[in-house]
Amino acid sequence: MRDLLRELRSIIEHERALYGNTLPLAETASSSEPDSEHTDSSASSDDPSSDGPMPNYDLFGNQVDPAEDPSLPPWKRVEALIPDDEPYKDAETLEEVESYLADNVLVPIDEDRENPVFGVGDPEADLIIIGEAPGRDEDKEGEPFVGRAGQLLDKILDAINFEREEVYITNILKSRPPRNRNPKSGEIDAHLPVLYKQIALIRPRIILAVGKVAGNTMLDRSSSLSNLRDTEHDFYGIPLMVTYHPAALLRNPQWKRPTWEDVKLLRTRYDQLMDET
Repeated sequence: MRDLLRELRSIIEHERALYGNTLPLAETASSSEPDSEHTDSSASSDDPSSDGPMPNYDLFGNQVDPAEDPSLPPWKRVEALIPDDEPYKDAETLEEVESYLADNVLVPIDEDRENPVFGVGDPEADLIIIGEAPGRDEDKEGEPFVGRAGQLLDKILDAINFEREEVYITNILKSRPPRNRNPKSGEIDAHLPVLYKQIALIRPRIILAVGKVAGNTMLDRSSSLSNLRDTEHDFYGIPLMVTYHPAALLRNPQWKRPTWEDVKLLRTRYDQLMDET
């Protein structure tokens, strides 16, 4: 029995080495030698199964989670993270999602906000910047990063040749937590799918998370900022980098130098991605 299991394991590892974690479909005779009785284009268009790509399967015949399927475009993988019962899952514009957010209370902090803080910038931006949550100024204005931290963010963007208007800026939470405390897990769970929908609609080429909370939330980790920085992470097929939050730089000016190194790396990676298009 042990020899049989060892042989089976060897076969599986060989298949993985050749094809990865997905099972290739064998070519059928009909695909290589079309049958004239089945080549009518109208027949395929009437087949409901032809509306989208076939689901992917692993070596054991199990359907691969769309979010973990590298054969799908990143925006589809991110959209698969949104629960099916969310009313905005099928929204086609950011305005639809923003309207839903403004009209609904998802968690108690939504009741106490002055304004929802959805996001601002180019709806087709190649770069999304994600913070933790709105502060007092943001709650008042209904726009992310408008206080002193926002002014510093604008200077950082300008230093790497970005205008605020050509990127998209948002937060994990869309409502201000009391006294600017860290977000609670229930608040993140309620608002994170909204962010996923923003990403799916914008389809960025790269993401910058500012601050430890934003970085850990996006990567589903619990790490120090030093372990999140200075490297490129993968967010469902989208490169993601992490640096200090501008508000932290106002309190700790000594962190401005490592932030400068982070955003230079971001700009270099951004330019590489643009050259690939």
